[in-house]
Amino acid sequence: MKLYIAEKPSLGRAIADALPKPHKKQDGFIEVGDGSVVSWCIGHLLEQAEPEDYDPKFKKWQYQDLPIVPSQWQFKAKPKTRKQLTVLRKLIKSADVIIHAGDPDREGQLLVDEVLQFVGLTEQQKKQTQRLLVSDLNIQAVKRALSVMQSNQTFVPLSISALARARADWLYGMNLTRAFTLTGQKAGYKGVLSVGRVQTPVLGLVVRRDREISEFVSKPFYEVFAHLVTEANEKLVAKWQPSESCEPYMDDEKRVLIKALAENVASRITDQQGEVSKLEQKPKKQNVPLPYNLSALQIDANKLYGMSAKQVLDICQSLYEKHKLITYPRSDNRYLPSEHYQQRHSVVAAIGNNKGCEQEQISSADLSLRSMCWNDKKVAAHHAIIPTEKRLKTAQLGYQEQQIYNLVSRQYIAQFYPPYSYLETTAYILIAGGLFIAKAKQINVIGFKVLFTKQDQDKETLSSFLPPLVEGQKLHCNDAQIQEKHTQPPQHYTDATLLSAMTGINRYVKDKEIKKILKETDGLGTEATRAGIIELLFKRGFLQRSGKQIKASEVGHSMVNMLPESLTLPDRTALWESHLAKIADKECTYQAFMAPLMTQLNEFIEAAKVVQNVNFKGLTAAPNTKRRFKKRSKKVTNAMN
Repeated sequence: MKLYIAEKPSLGRAIADALPKPHKKQDGFIEVGDGSVVSWCIGHLLEQAEPEDYDPKFKKWQYQDLPIVPSQWQFKAKPKTRKQLTVLRKLIKSADVIIHAGDPDREGQLLVDEVLQFVGLTEQQKKQTQRLLVSDLNIQAVKRALSVMQSNQTFVPLSISALARARADWLYGMNLTRAFTLTGQKAGYKGVLSVGRVQTPVLGLVVRRDREISEFVSKPFYEVFAHLVTEANEKLVAKWQPSESCEPYMDDEKRVLIKALAENVASRITDQQGEVSKLEQKPKKQNVPLPYNLSALQIDANKLYGMSAKQVLDICQSLYEKHKLITYPRSDNRYLPSEHYQQRHSVVAAIGNNKGCEQEQISSADLSLRSMCWNDKKVAAHHAIIPTEKRLKTAQLGYQEQQIYNLVSRQYIAQFYPPYSYLETTAYILIAGGLFIAKAKQINVIGFKVLFTKQDQDKETLSSFLPPLVEGQKLHCNDAQIQEKHTQPPQHYTDATLLSAMTGINRYVKDKEIKKILKETDGLGTEATRAGIIELLFKRGFLQRSGKQIKASEVGHSMVNMLPESLTLPDRTALWESHLAKIADKECTYQAFMAPLMTQLNEFIEAAKVVQNVNFKGLTAAPNTKRRFKKRSKKVTNAMN
């Protein structure tokens, strides 16, 4: 018997639909016409054992028991899904060939592999287990995936990488949460102070931004504009470019801070002759934006519709599983396999049928174009989020579902529009020894930008003009204007900007090597976990919302102030992700990753014992953290991130 094990029931049903009929639905599995059976997990059927499962004494949180490090790691069945695990156990025992159909990512690989490991496969079963990678739940897409299955042995390093991450996160989350919660308790705090490899640096980002804003002192700065006319009485405005001799009077961003300097420049150039010393004309082009990955979609949806990261993920899951209108949503990739180019006609037809774009936008698309998104070398386990070939028979989407489907559709249709191109003209003008610059932009081809909202078009595509100029031409400065502006503090984070910071976390790192690693990895968290991490920080009372703004609570600030700085920075994630990627690529071993981690863990626990001047007294814990101390171990068992 051939057994397919999907990550969740919706994927299981999609696989069954692509297999021979008749089908016979059973309790927890489907029998198909060729004698095969399709079953499924319901997310993770297993969870890491808790400290008290290893030794009952760990129910009580004590410094002297830390660090808790299992000598033999244990999984245990989740109570709510124990019945499905029993179904799978029976099916696996009688299967000749097993097909692993977890989601196409690191977590999906481990999710099914851990069940196979828990149940225990024979050597013959291990050798014959195959891997099915499905990113589109429509029947034709599943059939294509069924025709190109691989050996599951190929993905063992990916599974080991996921297991290493899960165990490392358990060690950090469980031990450091206990250690610093005990420290907080000594200072009078009654809640759980949860520490995690990803969640704590994210909190650190918000706390540091809040501090920067509260400590910010606005300063005035000055810009000088020359109002010029040509001999033909054509007008233009040019901006002063301070020279090196002005640097003592400027800040790090080359802004003039002394008004008298600006006034001196203005008085010197008024009613003076200028000359065009140099004229540059450069053709410029902006390529079509790539299709979405999850973070890019979450960022745009927050900016346009105010949706939180979790809302977008939930809507995407519905579009993927319930409606089958988009491909796998938890993708970190923005490229498409070359073979997908052959499906463009049917995908565009589906977009039109499902009202994903206006009919005029669809009819104006040139399906003979091929953007840079179709690139096999850039596609890993999964590809960009795009619409599927599924056509709705009737209007079935809710308002927000339609909004997200429209965004995904627009990004796909954009691949069949030309780049946005324009001519940029820069005039360098000398007046009384000072350099002034005037710029203009002339649109050549509006291209893909016609797809975006009118407001975006107005901001992005309006042309600006300069009168006809030639080098050496004389101009007259009939007036000089001084504009006083003020330096502005950074903005508080929103869902969009916090997600952007998490994906581009290398911008917040000083160490060049670590910065490089983070630039090459996914950043803080993964596409699948970022929304959950942000929501978790809200639930634990570390973050709070003020309209669209995200700020740290008093507890969040106190937490970051208490912790060793290195725990609140993203550097550790960079190093971990680098090692985990090497494990997946067979360039590093599990042991080489875990050994230095244990040394660091001991150092942090010792630091927690001696933290001084931490005042949590009077601060209120979030409602879901107000539990009796002896029950807190269970609460943080899953504090993996």
